Amino acid sequence: MDRAQVVTENYANPVTCLFHVLFKAGALAFYVLFSLFVKSFVIIFVITVFLAALDFWVVKNVSGRILVGMRWWNEIDDEGNSVWKFECLDGEALARMNKKDSWLFWWTLYLTAAAWIILGIFSLIRLEADYLLVVGVCLTLSLANIVGFTRCNKDAKKNIRGYFEGHAQNAITSRITSTLQSAFGVI
Repeated sequence: MDRAQVVTENYANPVTCLFHVLFKAGALAFYVLFSLFVKSFVIIFVITVFLAALDFWVVKNVSGRILVGMRWWNEIDDEGNSVWKFECLDGEALARMNKKDSWLFWWTLYLTAAAWIILGIFSLIRLEADYLLVVGVCLTLSLANIVGFTRCNKDAKKNIRGYFEGHAQNAITSRITSTLQSAFGVI
């Protein structure tokens, strides 16, 4: 295997990837383990929601920017309306993003929400409404990031498409111009 191939297959931002996964896994693991072995609902609620809030903040403000080049936020305008704001890198920079980083970001985002849904179903089956509250808060934070980044990703795809269409159009125009100049002897 070529040395250059090995380098391109690694994560570009391993520390960011680690923390992106660590906070998600921490909230899920704490909830599951303490639900099984410790019966103090208050401790489980406070620490699990705290870890899920840390995960929400890390994804929204750090790993989203570094791993996929996107960020989102919500503002209240002067009239009291909620306005979603989306930012993403330009098409050229988005096209250069590391595929493994992006893959890890999106899969963990969706798998975490799926895990919270499964844990919510277990809470319903066990008739534990208080634990369903913990899962509901954590699922809401997870879904907020999914909605925000999915909407931001749609804007990013438009930017990438525009970037490549612009490059293709410039290449075609340049090729036609050079062909016409050489055909008519214009230099």
